[in-house]
Amino acid sequence: MLSDIFTYPRSEYQSEQFVRSMIEGTSNMKGFIIAERDTEQYIGQIDLHHIDWQSRSAVLGVVIGSPQYLGKGYGSEAISVMQSFVFDTLNLHRLELELLEYNERAYRCYLACGFVEEGRLRKRQYRDGRYWDVIVMSILREEFEQRQSM
Repeated sequence: MLSDIFTYPRSEYQSEQFVRSMIEGTSNMKGFIIAERDTEQYIGQIDLHHIDWQSRSAVLGVVIGSPQYLGKGYGSEAISVMQSFVFDTLNLHRLELELLEYNERAYRCYLACGFVEEGRLRKRQYRDGRYWDVIVMSILREEFEQRQSM
């Protein structure tokens, strides 16, 4: 289920198991670090979750770790690189994601990167004392290819 990416908090044991599965290659996830080109300073991470080889789809997750890096194009660039990897290298058909409705900056970024809102899971996530909609978005291979040819 997609909403498990919003499950907090994770225990130290769960985090260790996750890292171990990534190292051992037993995870159904591919994770990549986003770093500043010149300094290699850590900025965030971009991941592919729930890769479904039969349906040729995956779920995208992006985290920019520090507010000082927000709004500078790092997320958009990482998403663009990941889209090329997903559609050109992995030969997938669909890339999807979920975000909480209050994350307007991410929503605008995803739209600019070609994602389309498919729907909302109303008041699905409880955080900071209230319920929020979870927005489901996706981009298909043909949409990505059309954007590339422009």
